[in-house]
Amino acid sequence: MCVSFLEDIRLKKLQKQRIGFTLIEMVLVIAIIVILAAVLYMSVTKYLDIGHKAASNVSSKNSSFSSANSKINQDFISLGY
Repeated sequence: MCVSFLEDIRLKKLQKQRIGFTLIEMVLVIAIIVILAAVLYMSVTKYLDIGHKAASNVSSKNSSFSSANSKINQDFISLGY
């Protein structure tokens, strides 16, 4: 009777000690999250730069087309169309 009572007390102490995470486990999880966030940030900024370059290319092409279009319109107006 006394032995089982002492074993019960030991088991309860072990169970109380194992509640929660250790500091090392928390640091590892936070480090993994930081690494994943850094990789995500790098890939997002890469695609944003590609998008900005594409937008500037489209903008420059549109401006050249509009200047050519205005020149053609001026030629038609001077011809009387």
